[in-house]
Amino acid sequence: MRRSHPLATAPTAAERTRSILAAAHSMTVVSDGRHAEVHRLDGEGAMGHVHLHAPLETGEHRTGTPFPVKLELTDIAPTPVRDRLRARVALTGLLAGPYDPAATGSTCMEFGQAILEDAAGRTCITLQELEDAELDPVATSEASLLTHLLDDHSDLVPRLLRLVRPAPDTGVLRALPVALDRYGLTLRLEYPRTHRDVRVPFRTPLANLDHIGPQIHALLSAARRLSHTAHLLP
Repeated sequence: MRRSHPLATAPTAAERTRSILAAAHSMTVVSDGRHAEVHRLDGEGAMGHVHLHAPLETGEHRTGTPFPVKLELTDIAPTPVRDRLRARVALTGLLAGPYDPAATGSTCMEFGQAILEDAAGRTCITLQELEDAELDPVATSEASLLTHLLDDHSDLVPRLLRLVRPAPDTGVLRALPVALDRYGLTLRLEYPRTHRDVRVPFRTPLANLDHIGPQIHALLSAARRLSHTAHLLP
């Protein structure tokens, strides 16, 4: 009998890392003890400026003297929640020469390792895992979608708490959207002295960005049905 696998309800570390690289607006390049802030990544992300490739095999020829380099990126929540830092990504490797932020086109980087640090801890990611991770269709639009949800439909967000299992503890001061991906929405529940994140998964992962509206409406409809059922119970 064929064993079924549970449907994913959250992105993997590799998927999160790839999304952060794609959506980055800036990064810090560390080379030879020097830090350079690189901005204007909008629309291209970090990988529009740096192309990752596997380490060269023994005997393969490098062009130029390789320089160790580290790319540092931070993932900041676009909504006004407590502790807006969601994750950090660090990529290490070798460049054929010093990185020039003003250069046009992409620079080749011989991949060393990628490290994701978030609430779940510290995870090392291989180049193969990054290449195999499908880019989340929400990645580069997440900030605008979340701010739209909060600015124009903030009254609907608390309704989604009805879908959270187990049900949230009493005493929640406010619930704000803090992350959005192909698998669902993450809400940050803020209490007087602490906060925690909860997931509200979509019924199925998004195949493309056009499906985000129907999926959000489906969540709200499910929350309304739960409210109606609770009202009818004795």
